[in-house]
Amino acid sequence: MSSSTTPQVKSALVERRPLLLLAGAAGLCWASAGGLLLGPELAATPALFAPLRVIFYLLVLAAALLTFLPLQHSLRAPGLALEGACGALLLGYTLAFVPPPSGPIYSLPELPVYLIFLGSLFALVSAAALPAVAMIGRRVFRRRARQYDLIRSRRQAHEVGAWAAALGVLAGLQILAPLSVLLVTIVIVLVEILFLAYVEVAA
Repeated sequence: MSSSTTPQVKSALVERRPLLLLAGAAGLCWASAGGLLLGPELAATPALFAPLRVIFYLLVLAAALLTFLPLQHSLRAPGLALEGACGALLLGYTLAFVPPPSGPIYSLPELPVYLIFLGSLFALVSAAALPAVAMIGRRVFRRRARQYDLIRSRRQAHEVGAWAAALGVLAGLQILAPLSVLLVTIVIVLVEILFLAYVEVAA
């Protein structure tokens, strides 16, 4: 490596160091929250604000904010961190403390549990999909207006979230199978093709 490029490499490493620290902290928080979620002690605490529960809430919230706030700043997508944090908290609470449904989704006593789970799944998957969708769009589309169209990226990310929620509905209806997954995927893809064909963006 030449002496002229060494300072550039060092400068790039210095600039990336805060992002690497944030990523490491986020990963540690996600791993700690997952460890508590899989352990038997968390579900055994009945009080809503028991110390172990509060630690779990804070870990999930910190993990979501450390993950989505840098992405929100990078993509200039207001509300991304809020959507991801709300989805993560609600999904984490549902998985940790809400008894899993024992009946199909059309069973009225089980419907609230399904709705909470599906709503949180939609929000979290949509937030997580937005960075990937934006990056793929910048590589796939030739028109600059399409490449950097945040509305398109949000729509497609929400379609990914809707796809995940639809799979949850299929599971609740007890008809989740490769064919039904394929049909849902085809419907989502066709809807997006129609949007791309008929919705114009400013040049």
